[in-house]
Amino acid sequence: MGQMRYICRVKRLLTKTASYFFFWTIFFEVCRGIFLLYHIDKTSALTASEIGKVFWYGLRMDLSFAAYLSVLPFLFFLLETSFRKTIFLKITQWYTYVMLPLLTLLIIADLELYSAWGFRLDSTPLQYLNTPAEMMASAASAPVWLLVLLYLLLLVIGLFSFRALSRRWEISPRRNPRQVVLELAAGIFLLALLVLPIRGGWQQIPLNQSDVYFSQKVFANHAGVNVPWNVMHSVIKKNHQTKNPYQYFEEHQAQALVREVYAAKSDSIPSLLKGKNPNVLFIILESYTAKFIGALGGPAEVTPHFNALAKEGILFQNIYAAGDRSEKGMVALLSGYPVQTTTSIIKTPKKTERLPQLALELKKQGYQTSYYYGGELAFANIKSYLMNGQYDKLVEKSDFGREHYNSKWGVHDHILFDKVLQDHQNPQQPFFTTVFTLSSHEPYDIPIPAKFAGTDEETQFKNSFYYTDWALDNFISAAKKQPWWQNTLVILVADHGHPFPGRDQNDAPSKFRIPLLMVGGALAVQDTVISNIGSQTDLVPTLLQQLGLPHQQYTWSKNLLDAKATPFAFYVFNDGFGMVTPQGAVTFDNVAKQPIHRDAAVSDRQVNQGKAYMQVSFGDFLKK
Repeated sequence: MGQMRYICRVKRLLTKTASYFFFWTIFFEVCRGIFLLYHIDKTSALTASEIGKVFWYGLRMDLSFAAYLSVLPFLFFLLETSFRKTIFLKITQWYTYVMLPLLTLLIIADLELYSAWGFRLDSTPLQYLNTPAEMMASAASAPVWLLVLLYLLLLVIGLFSFRALSRRWEISPRRNPRQVVLELAAGIFLLALLVLPIRGGWQQIPLNQSDVYFSQKVFANHAGVNVPWNVMHSVIKKNHQTKNPYQYFEEHQAQALVREVYAAKSDSIPSLLKGKNPNVLFIILESYTAKFIGALGGPAEVTPHFNALAKEGILFQNIYAAGDRSEKGMVALLSGYPVQTTTSIIKTPKKTERLPQLALELKKQGYQTSYYYGGELAFANIKSYLMNGQYDKLVEKSDFGREHYNSKWGVHDHILFDKVLQDHQNPQQPFFTTVFTLSSHEPYDIPIPAKFAGTDEETQFKNSFYYTDWALDNFISAAKKQPWWQNTLVILVADHGHPFPGRDQNDAPSKFRIPLLMVGGALAVQDTVISNIGSQTDLVPTLLQQLGLPHQQYTWSKNLLDAKATPFAFYVFNDGFGMVTPQGAVTFDNVAKQPIHRDAAVSDRQVNQGKAYMQVSFGDFLKK
């Protein structure tokens, strides 16, 4: 009889712990179902078998995070068994009531962020916490009411399910010391047993994202990821990342493959400028994808002024952004430095101090340097990077009157350009002026009537694109009347591309193709098209060579005008890379360790060069 009572008491403890653990596991499986329904357009491309595998492979990660969440409750259950105090059950309840809203918020936020970014939520948004207004502006085009409704629905399901579960918990009955010891031993065993699902099994290597990857279809793999687990893993990994996670080759072999793509160089480069020491007006266009530019094969009506301007200068047809975020594109454009896939060097000022910068090079030559932006430069730590570039003047949102704050990000592009013109009525020459636009960023609100009918997100983006083109034309037209125009080189380039139009997949080369145009009175040639394949990282040495200045310190760059240079562009997306050459493009998933897309003519050597570039460039970042 005594043995039966003991079994019943242990069973009572086992019921509490097991039911709590499986409550979280089932909750995460429900969340996965909501993710698949929210992205029904992508889910419809999966077979029934693939959908089943999404749940099956994702279950392992759900069990892992359910185990993490169960550690404290299992400990409280153990304490309740020892002391027979209901307070420990109540603490477990309140712990769960706190965790449910927080985790539900992550899961719902991920639904829309996945649409915008193409990867599951990780620690990336944490770098924008110091600029919450900009974060909110980025999400302004999201279906807020739908997301709020889903949040409340999921939260209510979770809370009511847990409440029904916890009502069945009973306080442990009185028993003798021997029985207490035996029950404690059982509780400690259950607590220790959580290590198994936490690490994903008995295998030597603990659970990671690759364990839920099973398909050649990227969305199917992404759908298997548990979002809270992914956020936690990303935070831990980035805070303690001292080793290169992209070790594909022996270091000497990887170095040799990278040197190979930068080896060939011409003795002579064509001169594009009329004279020495021209002013340089460097205009960075927010999200300016090549897909919307008529001169690059897009619809003619979206950027009529850019298309006309292309006839007056030198248009580079095959340029690719090095990354997919503004702060990453900034470093690639102004320092010629490659982008990191899951982090950004701009987040670490002590690392950016060691980077060369175009502003610094020109300042040494007597250039007056300035940087203009209509938003807050603190966003994504951009200001610290610019401070390391020792700009003479930084202009941002706070330098404009509040009456001009007509964009959720700050001031619209025509206001920004007006400020640049005002400050350049009688400028000290030569000058290097960088201008970064913002109106073509979400939420795509514009101060002029919409050119194109429609309220969907793609049409809103298209109208903002048209507006920036209009504002740019007004600025260039006014600048041409200034005395300094005839000795000025204007560079127009995007900070990164965009999924629209067409909502490109996250790794697609078309998402990363951007415009690069050189115009201005200082140019000696016009109506010229350069078809060489290149990257944002190639722009600085190309410019410095034209100015007759040294550029050897830009080791991750090639000259876009060098006929003997290896034509290629390398870019990164979240835990992956793409490499484009005349033979075609390959995109590679560093988690699955396999190509996502590979054109038929792409050689194994090109794939290996991309891997080596990923390995060596990230290794260089870690050493900075």
